[in-house]
Amino acid sequence: MTDFLNETHNPELRSWVGSANVAGCDFPIQNLPFASFKRSGSSEPMRIGVAIGTEILDLTAAAKTGVFSDQAAEALQAAAQPTLNALMALGKPCWSELRLALSRALREGAAQQSALQSCLVPQAEVEYALPAQIGDYTDFYTSIYHATNIGRLFRPDNPLMPNYQWVPIGYHGRASSVVISGENFARPCGQIKAPDAPAPVLAPSKRLDIELELGVFIGSGNTLGQPIPLSQAEDHVFGICLLNDWSARDIQAWEYQPLGPFLAKNFATTISPWVVTLEALAPYRAPLERPAQDPQPLPYLDSADNRSHGALDIQLEVGLQTSQMRQHDPKAEARICRTSYRHAYWTMAQMVTHHTVNGCNLQPGDLLGTGTLSGPTLDQAGALIELTSGGKNPLQLPNGEQRTFLEDGDAVVLRGWCEKQGFARIGFGSCWGTILPAKQPI
Repeated sequence: MTDFLNETHNPELRSWVGSANVAGCDFPIQNLPFASFKRSGSSEPMRIGVAIGTEILDLTAAAKTGVFSDQAAEALQAAAQPTLNALMALGKPCWSELRLALSRALREGAAQQSALQSCLVPQAEVEYALPAQIGDYTDFYTSIYHATNIGRLFRPDNPLMPNYQWVPIGYHGRASSVVISGENFARPCGQIKAPDAPAPVLAPSKRLDIELELGVFIGSGNTLGQPIPLSQAEDHVFGICLLNDWSARDIQAWEYQPLGPFLAKNFATTISPWVVTLEALAPYRAPLERPAQDPQPLPYLDSADNRSHGALDIQLEVGLQTSQMRQHDPKAEARICRTSYRHAYWTMAQMVTHHTVNGCNLQPGDLLGTGTLSGPTLDQAGALIELTSGGKNPLQLPNGEQRTFLEDGDAVVLRGWCEKQGFARIGFGSCWGTILPAKQPI
């Protein structure tokens, strides 16, 4: 573990940006995540910034101050763009140098304070765009608890498919419909077939669901035909965001065999604006938990390092806000799930390595979804289909309402954070989406 830690993780560090020193802050100086932003309603170009407390350090403006040098200055120039792709392509050493330089420049007493003070923009005054140009999006299925819970609904006697414990299951999603937090979308339409109906109908989904996931952003890629070994997999990961892969369960039930999800998944995937770097997450590494009696991974997916610290203890929760709640209090919501990424059956490194073992080339800005991150108990289930046992047991909300699946006007928020004794708490911000009524089918 100590090999992953450096001076940027020191919990005693404080910033000259006062809001970064407030207890419980998502964005202390030990975090420094990246996002693409501009001032709300302005005609300014999008640019990359780093969160510090309730402020954003505008990296385009910071690059013009000339207070950074050497490799950090090179990385800062690459970051002075509308998206992170150019910085991602530079590779891990450059990312690390930039993080160190930013950490030193934002600390109390830093000589760069006077130059950088004018580069701050309040987060309350901005709007966000996707942090990277996403060339490809692959969604995995890394939670054995989710896979078992879903399987039990359809195959009570054989809930887990035999390949699950051997291979990281995934499918290719639709990058064009990945949207940023706060961008609302219409309820999807598609073919739906009731069990006793003679034929399907084209209709709006009645079983619209969430999927609590994390998004893994690829940094530097690999050459076509050249796999990424497990020992190098994390060097290709730039950072992690929150991800909600909205799912239309009734459309999915009719279409998913034999080739898997299609219209049930490709209408919208929401991600949070802030990408937390893998380096910032170093203190929160955890052992990979896998029962000794389970099949052990094939050699290309196994290593002592992956077993000892391949998992990440990222705390996750889901909040639901109905229209009725919002009418009484714009901030009201009900927490419906709390879990941790450490329960995943397959690690981030195993996802990257398996994705490329056949020679597939990943590129800067590619996005990998972890799949729904359910934990071992029902209150840790990351999808409504699990929480309600397929709609049979509605959720009882604090205001007296019930939900089996999402209704028009419902808003869902994902949150994530890491905390551990002896280290600073860091957060991911939030990931919001609201369901609008379906548009008229064709």
